[in-house]
Amino acid sequence: MAGHSKFNNIKHRKGAQDKKRAALFSKLSREITVAAKMGTPDPDMNARLRLAVSTARGQSMPKDNIQRAIDKATASDGENYEEIRFEGFGPGGVSLIVETLTDNRNRTVTDVRTMFSKNGGNMGASGSVAHGFDQLGLITYSREAGNSETVLEAALEAGAEDMQSDEDGHEIWTASDELHAVAGELEKALGEPTGAKLAWRPNIEVTLDEKDAQTLLNLVDALDENDDVQTVWGNYDVPDEIMEKLS
Repeated sequence: MAGHSKFNNIKHRKGAQDKKRAALFSKLSREITVAAKMGTPDPDMNARLRLAVSTARGQSMPKDNIQRAIDKATASDGENYEEIRFEGFGPGGVSLIVETLTDNRNRTVTDVRTMFSKNGGNMGASGSVAHGFDQLGLITYSREAGNSETVLEAALEAGAEDMQSDEDGHEIWTASDELHAVAGELEKALGEPTGAKLAWRPNIEVTLDEKDAQTLLNLVDALDENDDVQTVWGNYDVPDEIMEKLS
């Protein structure tokens, strides 16, 4: 297991992200509703829902909000969401995977395509960039969960495949089909995670200069601000000194 890596997805400009808590709760609610509708509304009997609820709690989402999201799944007038994955390219040859949940496919396709074109990128066909990523389980913990040695030991005991720690916290990687089991074991040792989901980890990263990094972060921000977009994954690396300038 690695102790640290510069794997980077959308966790940039943390201060700006903190201001988007209402939008974050909306995205978490949508995932909870979809998970509950796909299975049973009981988290103990629905692995995807259990992870969604755990992630929501890890992000300090109020209990009432979580229950309302679950209740929406059984409401007769509730929305029906469709999962759509987009693939595309950003500045500097960066590959991006955009995961969405939408109740209007045409709107979301148009919105995502427009955001790519207005921010130095372009959409690709299905499969155009996914081959450069591995789909794995990703479980995240804050620094408060413990130091890197403590978390590494818990991750090994739980059957995880890899772990990275930095000043923001800990990322624990599992095989995709082991996500639910490993998350359950880690919760016993470390408490609820701040996040647990299937993720796309790049095989090779692209290091960006300041100009391309600024354009890319504008694109990622635009995508992230869209209500239908759940997560943006990319194979980019922005050096710390450039990130500090752009933060």
